[in-house]
Amino acid sequence: MDYRPLGQTDIKVSSLCLGTMTWGEQNSEAEAHQQLDYAFERGINFFDTAEMYPVPPKKETFSKTEQFIGSWPKLKSHRDKIVLATKVVGPGDLGSYIREGNVHLDRKNIIQAVEDSLTRLNLDCIDLYQLHWPDRSTNFFGQLGYTHQPENDGASILETLEVLDELKKAGKVKSFGLSNETPWGTMEFLRIAGEKEFPRMASIQNPYNLLNRVYEIAMSEVSQRENAGLLAYSPMAFGALSGKYLAGKKPEGARLTLWERFSRYTSPRGVAATEKYVALAEKFEISPAMLSLAFVTSRPFVTSNIIGATKMDQLKENIDSAELVLSDELIGAIEEIHLSDPNPCP
Repeated sequence: MDYRPLGQTDIKVSSLCLGTMTWGEQNSEAEAHQQLDYAFERGINFFDTAEMYPVPPKKETFSKTEQFIGSWPKLKSHRDKIVLATKVVGPGDLGSYIREGNVHLDRKNIIQAVEDSLTRLNLDCIDLYQLHWPDRSTNFFGQLGYTHQPENDGASILETLEVLDELKKAGKVKSFGLSNETPWGTMEFLRIAGEKEFPRMASIQNPYNLLNRVYEIAMSEVSQRENAGLLAYSPMAFGALSGKYLAGKKPEGARLTLWERFSRYTSPRGVAATEKYVALAEKFEISPAMLSLAFVTSRPFVTSNIIGATKMDQLKENIDSAELVLSDELIGAIEEIHLSDPNPCP
């Protein structure tokens, strides 16, 4: 397992990060602990969650994922070897069960969210605290076009950074990151942090996979020049890149079988591209899952690749991808497929 610096902090994280958003919905507490134990034994020291997990979010399961992690025995016994990341939600139609529905990235909300996460995780300090999505109206979650709506800006970036600085000084958070953020938002956070000597964003958690390489267009340069690497989520496009949904298949218990809201990666263009990547993997005698994951992990702007699984055999294969080095020939073939229809599922 490779270990990489988290931004300009003194924290080093494994090149693979274990994502947890199925725990509490598709996975029980015992299964969550089994995954944590196995990933830790394989060298993963980085675990990512969020206050609103599991996904899809709903009142009945809200915060169960953090609770499952908080009850994992090794989190206490091996605390100095574990890097734990969580997130605070931004505004949206999440219902009144999260802070009475009046959610913004302001002092009141962030302070309460941090305290609640610390309680559920049974910790004194969070290693990486991320803003799950922007407070302002902008283009994220697959929206490419930008419509300027300054009347919906919400809490200012300055206000958000002020409370993050307060949390760091109080010893409750070590470092901070962005998620579902844009180039302008990232640079504005970095600019204000530099001017005011506030905490600097160490990472950006955005989607990135073979079907959606939009991050490369502008954000990859920001990541490398500003030393704020990508924590890539959905590296297998919700499992679509494994090929298991091809030919109209709907495996029992799989995410895209259970919930139509995740269908962005099964559009006709997405299916056509997936068929090409699956055929390429077969040609080189590797699994489609390992091809997809190894590609993401190998990108120079990626700090860590967030894998996720509902079954242990999936998790083992995902972690095995860390040992796969893609040849120049294979990378070239991937680029040919990409250029034939760039970003079919942005």
